[in-house]
Amino acid sequence: MGRSSKDKRDIYYRLAKEEGWRARSAFKLLQLDEEFNLFKGVRRAVDLCAAPGSWSQVLSRKLRGKEEKSEDVKIVAVDLQAMAPLPGVTQIQGDITKISTAQEMIRHFEGQPADLVVCDGAPDVTGLHDVDEYIQAQLLLAALNITTHVLKPGGTFVAKIFRGKDVTLLYSQLKIFFSGVTCAKPRSSRNSSIEAFVVCENYSPPEGYVPNMSNPLLDHCYDVDFNQLEGPNRIIVPFLACGDLSAFDSDRTYPLQLDPSKEYRYTPPTQPPICPPYQQACHLRKNNLLAKEESPSVPLDGAFSTLHLSANQDEGTSAAAPSCEVGAQLAPEQEVE
Repeated sequence: MGRSSKDKRDIYYRLAKEEGWRARSAFKLLQLDEEFNLFKGVRRAVDLCAAPGSWSQVLSRKLRGKEEKSEDVKIVAVDLQAMAPLPGVTQIQGDITKISTAQEMIRHFEGQPADLVVCDGAPDVTGLHDVDEYIQAQLLLAALNITTHVLKPGGTFVAKIFRGKDVTLLYSQLKIFFSGVTCAKPRSSRNSSIEAFVVCENYSPPEGYVPNMSNPLLDHCYDVDFNQLEGPNRIIVPFLACGDLSAFDSDRTYPLQLDPSKEYRYTPPTQPPICPPYQQACHLRKNNLLAKEESPSVPLDGAFSTLHLSANQDEGTSAAAPSCEVGAQLAPEQEVE
């Protein structure tokens, strides 16, 4: 495939590059804003799991773009990975499950709570849908947990969700903290994906609730028949499709030349990844270094001899901590013993 093939297969990927967005997910937040008017009156915003920064870009352009007093707008982006700088965005490279991260955000807001918290974080999917849905649910709850530390009463929380069979549990948890919860599907989100976004409005925690990072909001100990609840015990969350019906369809393939009067020109990505985990693998593949010679297998008796010899030679290392290679070969035998 040529480098223009993805431009043809994914229209929002192409538009993101042409308009200067770091990722196609920027259109998802833009379409959510069209429906819910998320940015009205927002002066302090938090972007959780921000890398590569497309949602932070949207926050920066929408909140600071035409404001006369843009210095009053404060945007904080949080992620474990490094992210290229953005104008008007303060970056925190930290863990959203740590109280120190919440304290750092409040410090950047000069002690004031946030008006809006957004989270587009998602795990590296495995293809096992039940596993992916559970991990995504825990990520959403982690985002909700830190949100209770930094969001002001009446604030708004937006996060990605996978609509699996157990999604009612998440809805019921969110309804505890927000009076209005809506599940929205932007036009730029593929119909073939179970991805959606929960828009939680009017943050109003229970009376006497004290945010606590060490207290999980939801664990795996629950009744599997919760979906059969009826009456007021059952949580019904409305589902809303966002985006103009005349907008591009994310599941359709479009020609490269949309406008007959304009010739198609390839556009490189706005911001390449910074130190991605696959960088070393790409370097090895490019230089044909992935192929390795097969090392001869070591007999078990020889392995034990090597183990005792290395233990006697190295006085600072105990026999219980052999080298990685020997330890890897002995692990099954040690378990049997």
